[in-house]
Amino acid sequence: MPRISYFYGITIAMFWDERDHQVVHFHAEYAGSRASIALDGTVLGGSLPPRALSFVREWASERQEQLLDDWQRARRHEPLAPIEPLP
Repeated sequence: MPRISYFYGITIAMFWDERDHQVVHFHAEYAGSRASIALDGTVLGGSLPPRALSFVREWASERQEQLLDDWQRARRHEPLAPIEPLP
């Protein structure tokens, strides 16, 4: 799964060959917890600790356009662009 960002111990990744989630989303992993998250911050599957989820939602809300661009790249099987982490 291609990593597109990393901050505060949280790995953000995206891949395209999924049948479970057809909505635009990405994956976050922190300390052994994993979640699939839609661009609006809705958790589609899995879970993250509350503080990590808060950071992920903040990060995603500030990077909607970049996430949509990477989603389109993924659907075309193109390399994904890295996305800036939270400061």
